[in-house]
Amino acid sequence: MANILQGKYAPAIKHVLDVLKELYNSIPENKRTSFGRVYTVQVLSRYLFSKLVEVGANVYEIGTTLFKRGQDFRSKGIALGILSFYGIDDYEKVLPFFEASASSADWNMREFAQMFFRKLVKKWPDEMKEYLLKLTGSKDPNIRRFVSETLRPVRENRWFYKKPDYSLSILKNLFRESSGYPRTSVGNNLSDLARRLPELVFELVKELVASGDRNSYWIAYRACRNLVKKEPIRVMNLLHVDEYRYKKRVNRRSEYPRD
Repeated sequence: MANILQGKYAPAIKHVLDVLKELYNSIPENKRTSFGRVYTVQVLSRYLFSKLVEVGANVYEIGTTLFKRGQDFRSKGIALGILSFYGIDDYEKVLPFFEASASSADWNMREFAQMFFRKLVKKWPDEMKEYLLKLTGSKDPNIRRFVSETLRPVRENRWFYKKPDYSLSILKNLFRESSGYPRTSVGNNLSDLARRLPELVFELVKELVASGDRNSYWIAYRACRNLVKKEPIRVMNLLHVDEYRYKKRVNRRSEYPRD
């Protein structure tokens, strides 16, 4: 904090990395899968933001400077986290940093982007809906994937289960996605939604298959990876297949008794 407030960003960034390492090492080894490096970035960025606000610092200037001077995904991730908290009150200034992170060649930055952006979706649903709809038309598949990942019904987005039309009204623009990276995310998104809203996803699968588009069919197939566990025959009927394969798991029509 002292280095940040004095504008000494090089030592500040070094200390940030040291603290992240200490935080990570303090996590029991058997919990590092759930509470690993991403978690430590969340914790430290939240802490730094609160302290910067407490002392009346220029949070936006500090966040943007840290982002621009950061040399790796950890320091840039901390900066993006700080900016995401700032964005709860003033989202317009921080959107370019999310877009830059979402299009990054570094997978870690792409993950930080969709993770931190969700708080803006919750606080500014109408404004972020308009923004995400615009991004579905991006030529960059990383940006299109960011849209889908941002809208997955994870913990921060559980309100989607009560208002699924919010996410689906955006996601439907990617139902013919030709690029594998964002297309996989769309399929995973629907698969996640099926855990709580199976009938809704069954209807979507039916529509996607009926479209006749091969990319839509691929998404429909992927969307069934959870549904097939409970209703395998129904899934195979919708997909017009006699077996459903996902990773090493195979469901065959012949394995189930006929009515």
